[in-house]
Amino acid sequence: MKERFDFVKGQLKMHETPKDPGVMLDAWLQNAQANSVSEYQAMVVATVDNKHQVSTRVVYLRDIIADGLVFYTNFNSRKGLDIKKNSEVAINFFWKELEQQIRIQGTIKMVNPDVSDAYFRERPRESQIGAWASDQSKQIPNRAYLEQQLIRYQNEFDGGPVPRPEHWGGYKVIPHYFEFWQGRKNRLHDRICYSKKNGLWSKSRLAP
Repeated sequence: MKERFDFVKGQLKMHETPKDPGVMLDAWLQNAQANSVSEYQAMVVATVDNKHQVSTRVVYLRDIIADGLVFYTNFNSRKGLDIKKNSEVAINFFWKELEQQIRIQGTIKMVNPDVSDAYFRERPRESQIGAWASDQSKQIPNRAYLEQQLIRYQNEFDGGPVPRPEHWGGYKVIPHYFEFWQGRKNRLHDRICYSKKNGLWSKSRLAP
C-alpha cells in the first residue's frame, strides 16, 4: 500500500486547450483509442437516490450526440430509478496508461426511442435476449433462475427478430461541467475545468 510513482507522461497548457470542452473530449477519446488504452470507453456514472445516497457503476460510452454522452441500460435498474428521482449525474473516465482523468457533471435524460431502437438492432442477438431475461438490479433466487429466463426468451423469439424491451434504452448526459486532469511530477497535476453558464463555456485552472 506504500508504493508510490510519479506522473510524467504529459502536461496541459491553458493556451493550448480549446474553447469548447466537447472538442477536447473528442480529442482525448481519440487519443486513448489510438494508444490502445484498454476499455477506454468505460466510464463511472454516479447517481443519487431520494435519500441522497450516492451510487456508482461502470458503463460504456456508446455515442456522443448533440453534445451529450450516451449509454444504454435497463430503465428499471438501480441507476434508472435514481435518475427518475434526480436528473443530476456525474461521470468519470480514468486512463492509467495516459495518466489522464476526465470528470463530468450534467443532467441526464432518455434518448429518442428511435435512437434506442437503432442501437438495439446492432447488438448481438444474445445481448438482445439478455435484455429481456435480466430484470436488472432486482433480487433473484439463484443463477439457475436467470438461465431459465434466458431459455424462456430464446424460445419466445426463436426464428424471429428480438424487439427492444420498453424498459431498456439509452440515456444522454448533457454536461455543464468538465474537468480534464493530467498527472504531473511531484503531484503538481494539471487540472483544466470548463463551466457552462448562460449557454457559454468558461475555463480555468485549478490547483491540484
